Amino acid sequence: MKNIFLLGMPSSGKSTLGRTLAREIGYEFVDMDKRIEIRELLTIAEIFNLKGEAYFRTVESDLLRSLPQDTGLVVSTGGGVPCFHDNMAYIKEQGFSIFLDVPPRVLADRILHTRKNDRPLLSAENPEELLVTLEKKIGHRRSYYEQADVTIAGETDVQNLLEILRHLQVIS
Repeated sequence: MKNIFLLGMPSSGKSTLGRTLAREIGYEFVDMDKRIEIRELLTIAEIFNLKGEAYFRTVESDLLRSLPQDTGLVVSTGGGVPCFHDNMAYIKEQGFSIFLDVPPRVLADRILHTRKNDRPLLSAENPEELLVTLEKKIGHRRSYYEQADVTIAGETDVQNLLEILRHLQVIS
């Protein structure tokens, strides 16, 4: 049972879709950001503020590599996971990856409407400033995300994910 990794920007639906997908196919769901917060006893924003991004990226990479292999996990990666410490190569070796390619305007709308301040690299209050920040961040990350086994452009749902995974014989 290959692990399935969901990649994409914050608010692309990795955790929401991942949780439901895991339930549908009988896999365990892992939200990397939540696991890091539990291990560190700090929120992601607090880790960035107190220990810095470099520390956070190392913790992310260590967590990724500590996940059991071929055990039927659906993993919601943090938005930056594929971009550091050769994590994308590791993900490709260890499982099946799906890039949720959601348009920046949709991401901005979702981020502004959640009102949680849990995305330290996307903390702009002004909607247009947030959109510009997202577009830049996606520009930097796209070459990593596009290495995924499958890219799903636009918004999607679990039924679509299930169809794709069955069609590609990732699940039966």
